[in-house]
Amino acid sequence: MKIHFCGAAQTVTGSQHHLSVNGRSFLLDCGLFQGRRQEALEKNQKFPFNPASLDAVVLSHAHMDHSGNLPTLVKNGFKGPIYATPVTIELCSVMLRDSAHLQMHDIDFLNKIRRKQGLSPLKPLYTPEEAEAVLPLFKPMEYEHTFNVTQGVECTFSDAGHILGSAGITLEVNDRGRTLRVGFSGDIGRPHLPITRDPVILDDLDALIIETTYGGRTHGSFSDVEEELCQIIKDAMATGGKIIIPAFAIGRTQLIVFLLHKLFKEDRIPEVPIFVDSPLAVSATDIYRSHLDMLDRQAHRIFLSDNLDPFSFRRLTYVQDRDASKKLNDLTFPHIIISASGMCEGGRVLHHLRNSVDKQNTLLLFIGYAAQHTLARKIMDGAKHVKILGEDHEIRCKIHVMDNFSAHGDRHDILSYMRATPPEKLKNIFLVHGEQDQSNSLIDAIRSQGYPNVQYPQFDSICEI
Repeated sequence: MKIHFCGAAQTVTGSQHHLSVNGRSFLLDCGLFQGRRQEALEKNQKFPFNPASLDAVVLSHAHMDHSGNLPTLVKNGFKGPIYATPVTIELCSVMLRDSAHLQMHDIDFLNKIRRKQGLSPLKPLYTPEEAEAVLPLFKPMEYEHTFNVTQGVECTFSDAGHILGSAGITLEVNDRGRTLRVGFSGDIGRPHLPITRDPVILDDLDALIIETTYGGRTHGSFSDVEEELCQIIKDAMATGGKIIIPAFAIGRTQLIVFLLHKLFKEDRIPEVPIFVDSPLAVSATDIYRSHLDMLDRQAHRIFLSDNLDPFSFRRLTYVQDRDASKKLNDLTFPHIIISASGMCEGGRVLHHLRNSVDKQNTLLLFIGYAAQHTLARKIMDGAKHVKILGEDHEIRCKIHVMDNFSAHGDRHDILSYMRATPPEKLKNIFLVHGEQDQSNSLIDAIRSQGYPNVQYPQFDSICEI
């Protein structure tokens, strides 16, 4: 059995792992690589394998860096089934359409600037029609139901606890007379986080492909997050400014809305208007509402037991219309805007940043991880000048980063995940979806616990097990 690491290899974006067994092959995830525009375009356009030769895709969850390049795969000849949980399929259906729409809109905007500069026009990675072509290929599979992926490979999804519908993947592989249990963690959820259930840890594995986004860090208590957020909001509102929160439309937006609702309910933050400005976030939140039975016990205790909607309250407005979005730039009173995308690589948040990063009474609040070379990461790292939609902007606003808000498990969670299978059984560990500073610090810790064969594969490398 061979594993070809085609994405999320020594980086946190573009999850894509090509597995070959018994003369057949399939893909674990097909995510968008996010980073420098030209590098991202080249990586997303080309696959280091023939898409038409794949038997199937097995999808861990709906986030763009795990599913967002499926339209390009289909455009290049893939015609097989895409296996995912039912909720992941619902979320992908709105996400892929939204991704294509945003690409068309952003390219149109960029091309207006390029025409003025005498540059040739750009094309989107994929069109709405190409995104639509993916949807008939989805095949829903419930948690803990075993199904056949291809010859000699059976698969089971388990709740990864990262976002609604996210899955850890167990593969039972019959390879040339050998039987192997191969695990793919997907994105590991963070235990005791609101909304999502705690992750199911895969065990009894011969090989494990595991994400290491926070492999070198330990999260603080989530109760500390609440206190920090309260103080940030109070301080920002006292200056009469606004807060812009870049947030992934799926998962992170619902979490911050849930938390703000809780803080309002407990009278811990002032009466400030809050706007969720993302059509995708609105659609995703509707999907979350249709699956309230899948939320964790905290959601039931705080809201559902009193028949309250966790994702709606008096000071919150969801914005879908583009004109209504533009009018937010004219508001003169203190307010909060939550807008996608979290890495500031597309979506309406770019237009809010374009209009506000040079204003000293604006606070830009980051509540998620940002990959290297993304706009969000550049601002987090202290850049004083950045390009937004092709134009130069000076950063004069206040910046605050809340690492503890992450829905990813931390170093302790990752090590606990691996310890579920003893070293004498787990012979191969592959660290993916993590930058070098996070993954390298984890390797020695894993080996010290008796797991000798730990690899941090490079992009386009092939490992055999």
